Amino acid sequence: MASAEELRIMTRVAHMYYTEHIRQPQIAARLGLSQARVSRLLKKAETEGIVRITVATPPGTHPDLEDALQQRYGLKLALVVDAAEDDEQHIINRLGPAAAYYLEATLRSGDVVGISSWSASLLATVDAMHPLPNLTEVRVVQILGGIGDPAAAEHATRLTDRMARLVGGEAVHLPSPGVAGSAASAKALREDPFVSAATDLFDELTLALIGIGALEPSRVVAASGNVFSAEELDDLRAAGAVGDVCMRFFDADGRPADSATADRVIGIDPERLRAAPRSVAVAGGRRKTEAVRAALRGGLANVLITDHFTARRLTD
Repeated sequence: MASAEELRIMTRVAHMYYTEHIRQPQIAARLGLSQARVSRLLKKAETEGIVRITVATPPGTHPDLEDALQQRYGLKLALVVDAAEDDEQHIINRLGPAAAYYLEATLRSGDVVGISSWSASLLATVDAMHPLPNLTEVRVVQILGGIGDPAAAEHATRLTDRMARLVGGEAVHLPSPGVAGSAASAKALREDPFVSAATDLFDELTLALIGIGALEPSRVVAASGNVFSAEELDDLRAAGAVGDVCMRFFDADGRPADSATADRVIGIDPERLRAAPRSVAVAGGRRKTEAVRAALRGGLANVLITDHFTARRLTD
């Protein structure tokens, strides 16, 4: 237990730091103490109950759910967004600004950012972002082929180009469909120099920005033409597939379940996705809950931005 003399100086240091908002170096100089001593006194002030630190949780924030997600799935970070309705479009509209703020706060000069195509949540994210004029030498790489139905192809280009403009960086497109007509045509496309210029960068990603898809394609994916046939989806379902990331299907434990379709996909593979220092999934909604759960179990994302309805289902 601290002596009366130590309690006295401890209280004086705590009062200066927390009430008068004087910085530790100035406290040290004023009281003739070392800065290390000031730091130790502040820590001991908490132990002695002189200082009690509380965090007031504002309405609409969910730190307990975030902690539970991080612990259950081994995530680096979970951000849970408040949503008024458990409705997919409403949730997308809420996730976009939250993910945009996270990117604005964490992107750094020199980053190599991979971004998937055909994701409504990622489009909402990029549309909500503000310009980051202080960044330099950022590259934004398309990590899933973006060529499809001409009426929908603008979606993929818009994602990559707009994000590159926002960060003042270089857009690197993947000029191919996400799903080729055959394994042979996919192989030929991967060998194209313009395609390989993008795929070679997959090993250099510092951040991958992904959506998570349910087994049944969303309207955005269906409109793109980058879809598998009903028979192939039945085969995937029979193999236990519950969802996909970048058209790579996985089962409930996040294990690959797309052996018959993977050879036709032109995009990042799960191994390189897991190797990215940050793999950020922006996804939520009842329809996608089991796919999100499986993707997290499989380590396909280490940062999750989702809604509180989905977060509760994932932690039940």
